[in-house]
Amino acid sequence: MHRHFSGAFCDRVSGVERMTAQRDYETFEAGDVTLQSGAIFPSMTLAYKTYGTLSPAKDNVILYPTSFSAQHYDTEWLIGSGGVLDPERYFIIIPNLFGNGLSSSPSNTAGPFPEPTYHDAIAVQHRLLTGRFGISKLALVYGWSMGGMQAYHWAASHPDMVERAAVVCGSARCAPYNHVFLESVKAALTGDPAFRNGRFVEKPTVGYRAMGRVYAGWAMSHGFYRDELWREAGFSSLEDYLVRGWDATFARRDANDLLAQIGIWQSGDISRCAAFGGDLDRALAAIKAHMLLMPGATDRYFDVRDNEDELGRLVNAKSAVLHPIPSLHGHRAGNPVNNPPDQAFIRAEIAQLLSK
Repeated sequence: MHRHFSGAFCDRVSGVERMTAQRDYETFEAGDVTLQSGAIFPSMTLAYKTYGTLSPAKDNVILYPTSFSAQHYDTEWLIGSGGVLDPERYFIIIPNLFGNGLSSSPSNTAGPFPEPTYHDAIAVQHRLLTGRFGISKLALVYGWSMGGMQAYHWAASHPDMVERAAVVCGSARCAPYNHVFLESVKAALTGDPAFRNGRFVEKPTVGYRAMGRVYAGWAMSHGFYRDELWREAGFSSLEDYLVRGWDATFARRDANDLLAQIGIWQSGDISRCAAFGGDLDRALAAIKAHMLLMPGATDRYFDVRDNEDELGRLVNAKSAVLHPIPSLHGHRAGNPVNNPPDQAFIRAEIAQLLSK
């Protein structure tokens, strides 16, 4: 029961390593990819999983990118008959973000790991959709946190392909405050003596715990701790919550992989590409989709105010609404695995979006 409050971005911890060994996903071999930086990423691989059946018209596709440190196992709880994303009606694809240990990552790449961006990730995802499946329209791109940032990138980079986008606890670019938060996470992790000469040479046991403690303060809201909502998940004390809910949260991921994804997150900006030249207004104006911006009302690092600022600049979107999740669960309101009220709110909002 306590898993709802454990970890910052991944929830279904039990059985993950076993399921990984079974390899229930497919891979797209992208070959040697030229990144935005100009670096060549040799033999780049995108891991993905599909749910449901692609319609003959190929018009029932939902793309559901993963969040920080998450693999598709961690996020597929959202998919199910009558769930937020219904595989009986839609063909759902979860592409695993680079750096998550399944797609190309430091942990499975020989030699130095080139630094991909969201734009690089979307480019390879686009190749997967068009080349392997012949998909030219997306009914919805749905994403939470780093997944939400990918949804935003999709809407801006492929405006004629994306019909709807749901940005859940995400933003068009990594805000300065968000960047500083991530600097604290990096400092906690790399303070471990296992970090030497710019990389981890062994598991940073102390660093994982320190990272979890930093995240515990940022991911949840003041009200969450004030009202002791962790008790609802069966924790006996605040320390019990921190120990069982956070201390080992990130230890199941390779530490170098975590740093790679933090780098993608911090450099995130839909306008940071040749098409928009760093002009955020131009990038937001390129979006044509029905846009749902759904921040957590008490999210501390994907702040509601960033979405408020973006909303007025989505001037060419078919529709654009801002509906914050009314919750004390901070950032995790956007991934409410065992939180029925927040889950019901999200389900209703997505149903409304898909009806447009």
